Amino acid sequence: MKLSFYRMATTLGGPLIRLYLNRRLKHGKEDPLRFNERLGITSIPRPNGQVVWMHAASVGEALSVLPLVERIFKAFPDWSVLITTGTVTSARIMAERLPAPAIHQYVPADTSRYVRRFLEHWRPDLALWVESEFWPNLVIETRARAVPMVVVNGRMSKSSYSGWQKRRAMIGRILAAFKLVLAQSDTDGARFEGLGAKAVQVPGNLKFASLPLPADESALAELSTSIGERPRWLAASTHAGEEAVCGRVHQALKAKWPQVLSIIVPRHPDRGAIVAAELTDQGLCVRRRSLNEPIDDTTDIYIADTMGELGLFYRLCEIVFIGKTLSIVSADGKIAGGGQNPIEPAMLSSALIFGKDMSNFEDISCTLAKAGAARWVADESELAAAVETFMNDPHLCQQAATAALTTARSEADVLDRIIMALAPFFTRTPPTPQQDGDKQGGSSHARA
Repeated sequence: MKLSFYRMATTLGGPLIRLYLNRRLKHGKEDPLRFNERLGITSIPRPNGQVVWMHAASVGEALSVLPLVERIFKAFPDWSVLITTGTVTSARIMAERLPAPAIHQYVPADTSRYVRRFLEHWRPDLALWVESEFWPNLVIETRARAVPMVVVNGRMSKSSYSGWQKRRAMIGRILAAFKLVLAQSDTDGARFEGLGAKAVQVPGNLKFASLPLPADESALAELSTSIGERPRWLAASTHAGEEAVCGRVHQALKAKWPQVLSIIVPRHPDRGAIVAAELTDQGLCVRRRSLNEPIDDTTDIYIADTMGELGLFYRLCEIVFIGKTLSIVSADGKIAGGGQNPIEPAMLSSALIFGKDMSNFEDISCTLAKAGAARWVADESELAAAVETFMNDPHLCQQAATAALTTARSEADVLDRIIMALAPFFTRTPPTPQQDGDKQGGSSHARA
């Protein structure tokens, strides 16, 4: 798709995009109290002085950027921070964790009309795009206002790179709008350069600067008492199809450890009822956290279908399987792969197990595996064997957990390197807006 066609299509298709947003609102995928923000409308005034705007697509990106927000306030106290995300879940997390006085807004839908409203109100002096989500109209319109843009913690998976190679003209125009790309790894940096990025640095992965996920101490104590000394393992951030696998793995483990407890944290908590029914059909005794169902001696599976409690369960379980990695085809034909952030459990001393597809975190996962912190598994039987190996050998499990923590702490100075690379953009003279040849075109959505 040519960028000009994309922009024209999203302009002419404005009514259809609004209809799509209304449908999302009806199904609970948009925030009814803040829906206007998706249209570029806000009731919050722009702060005086210079504003840095940071766009993070969803929960993972938003969480990773929190340490950077804190550091910006310390290093550049005269600047205000605006952060945008696109999901209801990420907005809830930002409401809980975003440091004051930073402002959160929903990113406007990518049509020229909504984007211009947003930019005309907030008038950012610097724009930081986190990881890999590029909305063409938002990029083009921001560049047209001469706002310098930097990709922070840039990530480019193998599949995304292959996809963009088929649309090199489009991604080339998009990347040309960025003054600098700060990539997570040498692999990511090379892929950005291969697609046309002119200035690329590799300061490291911002996720290494994150603090350990929080946990409620009283909840931790209560669950620890309920579980007691039972052997247990955790399947974190699972997707459709993986929970059924975990149920069968539990049955295999139960033959040797009758009191084993399997804890499953679905990536999307609203799937809790579906997951519970699926595992109950396997003859397992299932309890759900969202229903305040207690763990007792008969509980096989505990489903943690709540928001923001992964830190609690990482502390409870030393053995952690990372979901979205088994590449299982779900009932709707989708294949969940790519993995979830392994640094979070590593920071809490977990012995890690990955399925075969950790492509969204390929460098980190390989580093953890080489350090002895993680094991790769190809299927259900290998997953059961890996969990059994760690349960059989507490010393080996502890070695893996220690290696995970050491690896997670190995890049603690990454934030210093990122701030050093960004410093010139915070000390420059505010720009004078200029015209861009694409300013009057259409719009849509492209993701690296």
